[in-house]
Amino acid sequence: MSDTVELVVNGAPVRVRADHPHLLAALREELGITSPKDGCSPSGQCGCCTVHVDGKAVVACQQPLAKVAGRSVLTLEGVDAHERERFATAFASCGGLQCGFCIPGIVMRAKAHIDKQGGALDRSHMARHLGAHLCRCTGYVKVLDAIEAVAQGAVPVAVQSGGIGASAMRYEAKELTLGDRGYVDDLRVDGMLHAALRLTDHARADVLRIDTSAAAAAPGVVAVYTAADVPGDLRVGIIYKDWPVLIPEGGRTSYAGDVLAIVVADTRQHARAAAELVTVEYTVHTPVTDADAAIADGADVAVWGTDTNVLSVSEYRRGDVDSLLASSAHVVRETFHTQRIEHAFLEPESTLAVPDTARGSIHVYSGGQGIWDDRNDIAGVLGIARERVTVELITNGGAFGGKEDMSNQAQTALAAWLLQRPVKCTLSREESFLIHAKRHPIRMEYEAGCDADGRLTALRVRAVGDSGAYASVGMKVLERMAGHASGPYLVQAIDVRAVAARTNNPVCGAFRGFGANQAQFAMEGVMDRLAQHVGISGWEMRKRNVIRPGLVWGPGQRMDDGCLGAEQCLDAVRPHYDAAVADGKAVGLGLGLKNSGLGNGFREWTGAVVRFHSHDGTVEVRHGWTEMGQGINTVAMQVVVEELGVDPARVRVIIDTTRELGLGQTTGSRGTLMGAGAVKAACETARAAGCAPDVDHVGEYIVDWTQKLGTVENPTIHSTFGYAAQLVIMDRASGNIERVVAVHDVGRAVNPLLCEGQIEGSVHMGLGYALTEQFPHDPDTGFPTNTTLRSLGIIRPKDMPPVDVVLVEAPQPNAPYGIKGVGEIGLVPTAGAVAAALHDLDGEWRTVLPMRPRGGSDD
Repeated sequence: MSDTVELVVNGAPVRVRADHPHLLAALREELGITSPKDGCSPSGQCGCCTVHVDGKAVVACQQPLAKVAGRSVLTLEGVDAHERERFATAFASCGGLQCGFCIPGIVMRAKAHIDKQGGALDRSHMARHLGAHLCRCTGYVKVLDAIEAVAQGAVPVAVQSGGIGASAMRYEAKELTLGDRGYVDDLRVDGMLHAALRLTDHARADVLRIDTSAAAAAPGVVAVYTAADVPGDLRVGIIYKDWPVLIPEGGRTSYAGDVLAIVVADTRQHARAAAELVTVEYTVHTPVTDADAAIADGADVAVWGTDTNVLSVSEYRRGDVDSLLASSAHVVRETFHTQRIEHAFLEPESTLAVPDTARGSIHVYSGGQGIWDDRNDIAGVLGIARERVTVELITNGGAFGGKEDMSNQAQTALAAWLLQRPVKCTLSREESFLIHAKRHPIRMEYEAGCDADGRLTALRVRAVGDSGAYASVGMKVLERMAGHASGPYLVQAIDVRAVAARTNNPVCGAFRGFGANQAQFAMEGVMDRLAQHVGISGWEMRKRNVIRPGLVWGPGQRMDDGCLGAEQCLDAVRPHYDAAVADGKAVGLGLGLKNSGLGNGFREWTGAVVRFHSHDGTVEVRHGWTEMGQGINTVAMQVVVEELGVDPARVRVIIDTTRELGLGQTTGSRGTLMGAGAVKAACETARAAGCAPDVDHVGEYIVDWTQKLGTVENPTIHSTFGYAAQLVIMDRASGNIERVVAVHDVGRAVNPLLCEGQIEGSVHMGLGYALTEQFPHDPDTGFPTNTTLRSLGIIRPKDMPPVDVVLVEAPQPNAPYGIKGVGEIGLVPTAGAVAAALHDLDGEWRTVLPMRPRGGSDD
């Protein structure tokens, strides 16, 4: 057999090695064609690598090279320039992308259908044929808008940018649409090596011996490293330093994602093959996989290096709950269960580390949500000063909280530092599933009362969340669940206790909603049950109890005028609610709130720099926040345009750690809130200096007025909250969701087009959370039972109902431009609204998520 394969790529004859596992690998790794993205190879379940073979749209990771030998392959790089521009403009102007990772594949699929049908291509047909594609950001609404515009030859003119309030196109939208804006795995540097990780075979086992000899002798292998090679700290972590980057001989594994070795080779294929040759001797222990059993007296300690399975306890009390419940006209007692969820961002984690031998430093390209934490922990692992580590944020392909913790950054940097050569490590989809943190499954016992008129009297909540092995931010998720336990309502007395348990199950940490959506699934269920007892509608029940300015909320915070948004959302959704009821539809209403920022007495600081370059006229904006599709780079640009009146084409946005501009993670809708504040301040500094060229104009934004729970009688626990009301309208005959009306108070919509897209994507994710998605574990092993994207139960385009977005702007006092943020609140009310609609449909109360499960296997 020949060791090469000949084919035609973008009109040019090429010859590639025959040993590539599939066409995608040949395109990306040998030919350097990177518009087809690798989201799940070789399973072919995300659609990101779609190309044309002889005019037919196919997923490249499912095409053996022998099958495409002699055939013509077309990627986005080879599409006619005018057609490329039409697609790029359509997606940019329609807001049809967020992180952008999935879009080049979707464009190639759309092109194939437009080539066949032209203007006759309708929206429903295209939605069905996007079934091979996943988009975790957009909810598909604006994706289909863009495709429809191209098909009908009616591409809108893209508005490049404007100031605050302009529906301008996303920063770098055209480049992202065409796959020209590289992600970490698209980067190539001279002399670059590839790394692969060897993960544990057991979730809880003593590691007796790690034998790397066979791996080290394998073809192409340059080095194999274990914990014995770590010169500095072994453990990292955002809050607690409890997460080992490598488990040593003599150590113990604590979950399925623990790393035992890193193999470095000349190619990715060689590195992966060699990693499988690392052999390990274990003494296997029974994993601790039940959260309630884990925190019971006498339970085995689950996690190596810890002495208790209780990660945290969050609790507070206000008022006499017992007496008020006893005197309540109506009392509801119910236990709710929410499930573990996988983020399923389309871009698997990737890191490139490039050492600078001359300077004794290292530059790390990361897609993580906390480049400052990455820098600090990498420096600790390498045993060097932080100043010798620079972490540069490369716009990532989605995160939703799942890239807050480091995945492979430390191991990749270790290998590059020890070898003094560039090293890149990209996780497979299966490795990503095993390693990064998930959404917490939480059991919540609710007991709530109201008077005869439906006004809440008292609430008692007891909750246990399975936080998995390592801390991540699990204690904060349960703290947030506890703080948001009463939803956006006035309750006279409250008693809440929430425990985060350590187990040997997948680590759980940050995920959009961050504990608030779990709590408010339960609270909204309680509200609907009480409404039925009282004999009033769900809308009226919420109206009578919604929090208002000057009233004391949940843990004791006296709310400011920002909370006017809660009632405004209710009032805005009322006409839609009444119309759907009048039409005889099954309806469900959810109302939610979610804080923005960290709060709880934490001093939040961020900086930004504006610099005018005299040599080329560009305006450089530096900030410390991760761009992951939510639009922080666009926000930064729009603030500069608003404050300085500059041409947006001159603005260049950069995120790295060469200047101290950040503190903590891009999480909790902090980016827009604090990033806008810092960039605004930097612009004010620039104006005061006459916009002097070639100097850094520095600004900062600080939130230092929150208090930790229990420190004062009425603590300001959070500086900012967003609010949302969502209405789910269901057809009684089919049980299908016909439409979702999403009314969201964003404080001030910096970019209404991007706000709409965030909400549509949140609703898509929220419907999956409510109905179909789950990420269970095997109780005997602690390993997840899902291994492919298809098994997750993510809602596909053809099953996604229309979403009507209504933006409310109730400004937040003390926030720049009145901003509240939109990313976190997006799915907080969704599950409760779906549960209410299903109850209206069939009379059954739901207590367990998901309510219509799909997936759960790889079939």
